[in-house]
Order: sequence, then structure tokens, then C-alpha cells
Amino acid sequence: MTRSRLTPGGVLLAALLVIASCGSDSASGTTTAASATSAASATSAAATTTAAAGSTAAGVTTTPAGSGTAPGGGAYSWLMVTDQAGLGDQGFNDLADAGIKQAASEIGGTAQAIESTEQAQYVPNLTQAVDDGASMTVGVGFLITDAMVEVATANPKAKFVMIDAVAADSAGTPLTNVASVTFKENEGAYLAGIIAGKTTKSNKVGFVGGLEIPPVVRFLKGFEAGMKSVNPSATLDTAYVGGFDDPAKTKELAAGYYDAGADIVFEVAGAGGLGAYEEAKGRGPGHWVIGTDTCKDQLAPANFLTSATKDVSGAVVKEAHAVADGTFKGGSVSLGLADNAVGVCQKTFPSLPADVQSAVNDASKAIAGGSITVPAE
Repeated sequence: MTRSRLTPGGVLLAALLVIASCGSDSASGTTTAASATSAASATSAAATTTAAAGSTAAGVTTTPAGSGTAPGGGAYSWLMVTDQAGLGDQGFNDLADAGIKQAASEIGGTAQAIESTEQAQYVPNLTQAVDDGASMTVGVGFLITDAMVEVATANPKAKFVMIDAVAADSAGTPLTNVASVTFKENEGAYLAGIIAGKTTKSNKVGFVGGLEIPPVVRFLKGFEAGMKSVNPSATLDTAYVGGFDDPAKTKELAAGYYDAGADIVFEVAGAGGLGAYEEAKGRGPGHWVIGTDTCKDQLAPANFLTSATKDVSGAVVKEAHAVADGTFKGGSVSLGLADNAVGVCQKTFPSLPADVQSAVNDASKAIAGGSITVPAE
């Protein structure tokens, strides 16, 4: 089943007011972990807020957003196609959704999310977006790449954004009508690994991934390197769920780690990652979870340690502005700490011990400045 949600971009303004209260940290123009992660944290909060604010009981609102006019005289239409986890994943789907809503708020037009429940829907859903006259269509997740290439190649005049993968032709050349945005998840995960390495008491940490695909591997490799940099005695066990929409399996794997003595679980399992928080919350204090993409402290406040975040929403908004001002070029870009596009959860960062904050700040500056190179594979 394909579900479509039409949402006014103006709803994001209330969310942005909430975000503003979180603030950011910088001193004398020096980039710190806090300042480097503020953008990612802001969009994380936006995704969580707008997911609730922008839908009715039926999952549809029809109030038009701003008054921007697209080339040709019609209103802008900002569409996205989710991966099979859909909205409510507290991750990149929600972040992309927040991005198209912000685009509608800032530029004008309407924002619509087309939800996929299985991979077979990717091509028809992307095609639907084109047929509906999208000004820009966002495809979310590595698994949608082949469908994006197929639909973008068949519709060379349409404009697309690909999140977490590069849409390329058979020669490996990025498509010019697709802005392919990947992230240096390894850099943000390195900082999360430092937090884990300095927090663990048992020196046993577990990793639960959805599938062993490049973005997940980047999270894993960066996290392990960061953890080992401050705690060489800490060990990391790894397991994969087999998908990104299975909370029960993630919960089971997290339980196994905790039973074996781990006190921290790093989840990179999409919507399935919600199971890790459920397991940790049931076990009580001292059982930590590290998340991905967004701050997820609301899921288990006493057990949330941090998240390795990335600014998917900001990337979507940037490409929407490029469409609106006629500078959209397509191609590929990889964003990291130097771009303020990845980091750790800013919201909870001030609550970490001072020595942990200092270690993260130092590493953040070193990575952004090029003196630390974080492994990605």
C-alpha cells in the first residue's frame, strides 16, 4: 500500500521556535562539537515536531503553504518518497520530510510525502511524483538508488535529490538531474564513539545495524575508531537485523548484548532501532543507547546517551533553494563535520561530563581541520 501525506510548509515555523531554545556553542570563531552539530540537531527536532503537527487523523492536510510561484506560473510542489520504513522512523525519512516542509515554508508551495511500504513501490512512487508535477522529488535511502536512476533517466527534465547514495549512469557518472547527497557518517560516529568509550563501565559495547550497506558501515567504522581512540580496552560486537523496519528483532539483539554484559548499544537500524530504546528502558539506568540521524532522547530519557546526527533536512532545503533560484546542478556531494552536516546530539551534549565534552570538542576540531582522518570502511 502507498500512503500520501500532503502537508503545509508553514507548520514548520512553530517547530523552529522550539529549536531556537536549544542554542549552539562557539567561541572566537572556533568550531566545537556543539557548534558543529547544531544544524543536525535543529533539523532532528524539526522532524520530530512536524511529524506530529503536519498531519490529521487521516494523515492528510490540504491547507496550501506559501505563495511562491514556480517557473511556468504554478505553485512549487516539493515531494519526497520514503524508503520502506516510512515516516515516523525518527531518522532520515522524518528529516527529509522536515526539509520539504521547510522548503514550502521558506519558498512557497506545498510539501507532500509519498510513503513506501516495500521496495517494489519505489519506481511507481517516484514516477507518481514526476507525473504530479513535482518541482523537486527527494528519494530517501541507499535502497532506493536503482529506482532513482531508472526514473531520473527516464525523466531528464525533472529534478531529484538522492539522500545517502549517488545516482549514476552505467559509466559511474552522477546524473545531472539528481543532486546526490551523501554524508560522512563516520565523522559524526567517531564523536559518538568517543562518548561511548569514555562512558562504558564494562568495556563491552554492541552495534545493531539494519543492513550492511555503505552508510551503515560508515557509522560502524567511525564509531569503533572513536571508541578505541579513548578506550583501547573497549570491545565492539556487531550484528545486523536484515532490514530497517523490525523493532522486535532489534530489541532481541539489544537484549542479547545487555545480557552478555554490554552497557551501551549503538543502533543504526532505521525505524527498527526503536526496539533498542524499548529494551534499554525496560532494564533501567546504566543501560545506554546511542542513536543515529536525530536526537532520540524522548524515546528513553534515562537511557539515551547521544546520537550520531546528520543534517538531511538542511541538505534538502539547500537543493530546494537551488531549484527556486535556477542554480540547481545535480551531481554528487559528500558532507561532513567541516560542513556542519554531521555531529552528535546537541540537545543532550551539555549534560555529558566535562572531560567527555572536551574530548569530543578536540576531536571535532581535528577532524574538521583535517588532522584526524576517520576510517569509512
